[in-house]
Amino acid sequence: MTIIVNDNLQQFHLTNGRISMILRAVDGKLVNLYTGAAVPDAGLGDAVGANAASAAAVVTTGDSTDFGYLIDDHFRVQSATERDEDGQRFPEHQRFEYPEFGHGDYRHPAIEAVQPNGSRITDLRFAGYRVTPGKPALPGLPATFPEARDGKIVHDSPAAETLSIDLADELTSLTVTLHYTLFRDEAVIARSASIANRGTEPLTLTRAASFNLDLPDADYDMIEFTGAWAREREPHRQPLHAGIQQIESLRGASGPYFSPAAVFARPATTEDAGEAFGLTFVYSGNFDLHAEVDTYGATRLQLGINPFGFAWRLEPGESFQTPEALLGYTAHGLNALSQTFHRIVLDHLQRPAWARRERPVLINNWEATYFDFTEDQLLDLARLAKHAGIELFVLDDGWFGARTSDRSGLGDWTANPDRLPEGIAGIARKINEIGMQFGLWFEPEMVNKDSDLYRAHPEWVIATPGRSQSVYRHQYVLDFANPAVVDNIYAQMHAILSTANVAYIKWDMNRFITEAFDATRGAERQGELMHRYILGVYALYERLFAAFPDLIIEGCASGGSRFDYGILAYSPQAWTSDDTDAVERMSIQYGTSFFFPVATMGAHVSITPNHQTGRNEPLATRANVAMFGTFGYEMDLTSTSPEDLAEIADQVAFFKEHAPLLHNGDLYRLVAPYDHRRMAWMSVAADRAHAIVGDYVILGVPNKPKSRLRLRGLDETARYRVVSTDGRFDAVRSGGELMRIGIDDTDLGPDFASRVYLLDRV
Repeated sequence: MTIIVNDNLQQFHLTNGRISMILRAVDGKLVNLYTGAAVPDAGLGDAVGANAASAAAVVTTGDSTDFGYLIDDHFRVQSATERDEDGQRFPEHQRFEYPEFGHGDYRHPAIEAVQPNGSRITDLRFAGYRVTPGKPALPGLPATFPEARDGKIVHDSPAAETLSIDLADELTSLTVTLHYTLFRDEAVIARSASIANRGTEPLTLTRAASFNLDLPDADYDMIEFTGAWAREREPHRQPLHAGIQQIESLRGASGPYFSPAAVFARPATTEDAGEAFGLTFVYSGNFDLHAEVDTYGATRLQLGINPFGFAWRLEPGESFQTPEALLGYTAHGLNALSQTFHRIVLDHLQRPAWARRERPVLINNWEATYFDFTEDQLLDLARLAKHAGIELFVLDDGWFGARTSDRSGLGDWTANPDRLPEGIAGIARKINEIGMQFGLWFEPEMVNKDSDLYRAHPEWVIATPGRSQSVYRHQYVLDFANPAVVDNIYAQMHAILSTANVAYIKWDMNRFITEAFDATRGAERQGELMHRYILGVYALYERLFAAFPDLIIEGCASGGSRFDYGILAYSPQAWTSDDTDAVERMSIQYGTSFFFPVATMGAHVSITPNHQTGRNEPLATRANVAMFGTFGYEMDLTSTSPEDLAEIADQVAFFKEHAPLLHNGDLYRLVAPYDHRRMAWMSVAADRAHAIVGDYVILGVPNKPKSRLRLRGLDETARYRVVSTDGRFDAVRSGGELMRIGIDDTDLGPDFASRVYLLDRV
């Protein structure tokens, strides 16, 4: 990988043979000349194209290619310039890297800083740069890293390089440092901004984007991932048009409605071919992701903290760090883009303790018992689960305080002695004696008014003075912007985890923020609450892992309401949706796979009829969907037939055998589920010697035509033994046949039928 710096031209070329980003200071302003497929540069010498990845780390030269011909010098009428002279460049048509409003660029800015006199005008000029090996951590925020070795993050690894470019406003002494990290092996650039007030008067940031990219045309489709509770992250594709296309959250969390990620694909781009950018956010709070197309056909992509209600006060000497955004690129279709992001998550984002490491197969008692359980019932369930080969028992909601319904107890994280006579240490010990690990549910960010915590500290609830308080599920949001609140919750959780053998936590979050107000800060700081809140959440994660480094925390937010790269930096898996219906999960997990690997998707086999949809689906299909996730069960085994218990044991054994392939292979989406007829996907080993295919019928078709499932990602010259787990298919075929002719699966039916194929190179 190489960052080529031409000091004479003030030009920077980031390239690794897979992607190029070319930046330049033009008239003092930093502009983006080109971003896309890797292009040659004379500064690389003979190391062009794919060879750039192994070129010298940094080249400082005056002999690199001059890309100045990409500067927009075209004349347009009614465009403002600094001086009313011929030859001036028009800000409205430049591709700025960190644009401001007020100097003739009328598009949305990346930054806005309110000064004591009320002005919002700044003029950030190029002020210097640094190139450093590796990638530093971001203070207080989750972020990607270059690599991990021996279970430790190595920030100065040569697997990445970081270019930091300083911009400065002379009048206010506001400085912005833009950080660009180029990964050696991936077509991905990480981007964030550090903003500092080096002046003598306070400033207030009302906009601080993490990412801005101005593209020269608008010939893209925007693919966004939308939904709601129980139907998260369904892809929707539409062409860009003049104006703004935006997805956002104002809920205090990334939310299930609009995922903080989008793809910008050329109209002809498919799963297998074509050009596309992917853009996602390593952040779990309010976000704004939009594409703004001007009437000259240029596009501005922007991603960052949502500016609505945001106002961060910077006293002299203070600084602000934006969260990290990730830009990915492909010239080989959407599936290749997804695989790139999957590798980023597994190799450059997740805690090394559990990344690419198999987690235990679990059973959760929630849909088996809800709030109505005794310790003896839990132990009976655990014994049956152990007999089936399940490795982890998770005790869900209802174990603490006065909690017998959702009306009370939240905030009081001590065991209910009526249900657990020996507390959490006792139930954990008894589960361990059965031969299973023990896990526990928490909802640390919430409180019921009927709780000892609320009675002691009603001021710890987020509420606006003099206004009514909205409520959902009888619960309220604790002010995690207040360090005293985080300290209290940490102390309660630490008291349990330090005295009981708890291997796993399910961290739930069932309510968004309303009546946002921070009682611990003054009027000038109220616009900081939403961001400070999520910083408090991250701080609690950090403290728990510092004390318990081997702990697994599964993120959960009323299902998939906070399924984002910020949470996945701490949690190796997240509960993908409260909807456990297999057919619905096909759509949910399929859409989720565009940015998130299979290994991150919490997926369980649940009871039938399903509690969310009422559907009756075969036990085999429920497992065949859930195994393309982090596998588990959420059902009452004590009322399950002996035949089904035997089948569950077979499913668990099958999953354990093939989990490394499912979780670490390259995922290929084969048939999308959105026509409500079929769905298929497959995972292929890195050496292409093995593959596993999931083939599903959603709705059967009478008198249906011939159906062939064409596979992908195989070695076309190799021969594979293909066996279906239902015994209906057993053949030896070449990879070329399997990809071009496919497998005849016409006989797969009726409604909700499924089949899994195993492929082994012979």
